[in-house]
Amino acid sequence: MFTTLLGAAIGTGMSMQSAINSGLRSYVKSPFTASMISFVIGTVFLSIIVLINGLPLTPPADAFTNQPAWIWLGGVCGVIALTTNIFIFPKIGSVETAIMPIIGMIITGMIIDNFGWFNSMIQPFGITRFFGVVLIFAGVFLAVVLQDIMKMRRYKLEQANENINKWPWRAAGFTGGALLSIQAAINGELGSAVNSPFTAAFISFFVGAAALVIIVALRDKTFVPVKYPITQKAPFWVWLGGIFGGFYVLINIFLVGEIGTGPTIVLVLFGQITGSILVQQFGMFRSAKQTIVPVQLIGLVIMLTGVVLINLF
Repeated sequence: MFTTLLGAAIGTGMSMQSAINSGLRSYVKSPFTASMISFVIGTVFLSIIVLINGLPLTPPADAFTNQPAWIWLGGVCGVIALTTNIFIFPKIGSVETAIMPIIGMIITGMIIDNFGWFNSMIQPFGITRFFGVVLIFAGVFLAVVLQDIMKMRRYKLEQANENINKWPWRAAGFTGGALLSIQAAINGELGSAVNSPFTAAFISFFVGAAALVIIVALRDKTFVPVKYPITQKAPFWVWLGGIFGGFYVLINIFLVGEIGTGPTIVLVLFGQITGSILVQQFGMFRSAKQTIVPVQLIGLVIMLTGVVLINLF
C-alpha cells in the first residue's frame, strides 16, 4: 500500500511538473531552455538533499571500473524522451503524442521485468499481468484519448499533417516512452551501484542537465532567455518544476528496487494521468480548465484495477 501511494504520488507530481514547465516555457519561449532550467534546479535541489544526508555527490571510484557504462545514461534517456515528444507533437497530433509513449513505457517495462534486463528483478509476464495491461490501456483510452478525439470532432479540428508518413513519428513516440522505462531500470541499478538512491538521483539529473545545456548552446545559441522569468516577474511556482522532477527520479529509483520496473511504471502512469485531470479540473498553474467528465472517472477506475492486477498478483 505504501509503495502504491508513493508511486501514484510522484506520478501526480510529474503532471504538475508538466504544467509548471509549460508556464515557464511561456516566458523563455524555448521548450529546451525551459527543460534545461528545470533540470538545473532539480540538480541543485538534489545536491542539497544529498549533502544534508551526509552522502557523497560523486560515486565511489570503483563504480567507473566495475560497473557497465550504461548505468550513467539514465539522464540521457530522459532528455531524449523529452525531446522526442517536443518534435512528434506537430507531426502526429495530441492524441497519438499522448498514447504512443504510454504504449512504449508499459510494453518496455513489462519486457524489462520479464527478462531481467539492466539487472532488474525478474517478474514473469503471466496471464494476470496481461489482463492488467489490457485494463490500463482501456483506462488510458477512456481517461485521456477519448476526450481529445471528442474535442477534435466537436470543434472540427484537422488531424496533424495528414499528408506525411506518420509511422516513423509514431515509432519515435513509442521509442521515447520505451526510454522512460529504460531510464527507470538504469537508475534503479545506478542506485545499487553507488549504494544510495539520493546520490543516484543527483547523478542522473546532473547528466540530464549537462545534456540540455549542450542542446541549448547548440540549438538556441543563447542563454539570455533564462533571465526573462525574473525580469518579467513570473510567479514563484515556475521554478518548482525541477523540484517535482527531483522527487520523481529519487522515488523512482527506490520503487524500482522494491517492486521492479513494470509495476513502478504503471503506478507512476496512473498517478500522472490522475494528476493531469486534476490540474485541468482546477486550472492549476494557469493551465486551461477542463471539467472532469464521468467517462474519465470510469477510465481511472479501470486503470486502477489494472494497476492492482500487475502489482499484487
